[in-house]
Amino acid sequence: MKWLITGAGGMVGSDLRNALAMRGEDFLALTKSDLDITDSRAVNDAIVNARPSIIVNCAGYTRVDAAESNERLANAINGSSVEILAQAANSVDALLLHISTDFVFDGRKSSAYEINDPTAPLSAYGRSKLLGEHAATHAKKHVIARTSWLFGVNGPNFVEAIRNQIRKGSALLRVVNDQRGRPTYTPHLADALIRIANQDARGVIHYADEPDCTWHEFASAIVEELGAEVVVKPVSTEEFPRPAARPANSVLSTERYERLTGAKPESWREGLGEYLGTG
Repeated sequence: MKWLITGAGGMVGSDLRNALAMRGEDFLALTKSDLDITDSRAVNDAIVNARPSIIVNCAGYTRVDAAESNERLANAINGSSVEILAQAANSVDALLLHISTDFVFDGRKSSAYEINDPTAPLSAYGRSKLLGEHAATHAKKHVIARTSWLFGVNGPNFVEAIRNQIRKGSALLRVVNDQRGRPTYTPHLADALIRIANQDARGVIHYADEPDCTWHEFASAIVEELGAEVVVKPVSTEEFPRPAARPANSVLSTERYERLTGAKPESWREGLGEYLGTG
């Protein structure tokens, strides 16, 4: 199996590259500077020349709040470019493994979201990612892997934001306590993507680390892991307004992933210790 990774310089792409290298897999890792996925000619040339058996699209516009005022750009990167990848995948009979998000849901469900639950994104970012999901289905062989609350060493993330606040000497952190999801350490996601590909799966699959928590609980765990003397105050979403609306509940059910791979999701708390160098 030959892999081609787009967005190989980001959190997921770089960890997937590392995971494949450790396994001795044949892969081509293309960063944003190597390949502009919105350029159809460049994408077609790269894929036809490489002739991969699997294309993992780790590229994306991930600035959730900025997408509210840059929806056209978000749609081009997260939506239209996936159509280009899908058609290129078809030209070489490759599997397209596309990374999507919990933000395609509106968060009104009281239990975990299953793969076939109706989508209803609240934000421009979520809408752009849903466009990408629809485009990915145009690949004859495709997997849409939804995940959530990512943190890893090669990109901005919530863990680093909290740590930076502590480094600046903040004694009080205000963190929302009415949004619930499943944090996911990107090396864990990379391993999960490889397991999914090895099962020759198709369709939508959810992967996120265990267990679910609120952002406040996640922040409290970060502070505890660092041994910092900081107060983490729970606040409501209304008290902490952001340009983009967030789903109140974006917990993803990983039942299909577990059934297909025979593996349980990993612990985000263990991933947090590894990330912070405290585990």
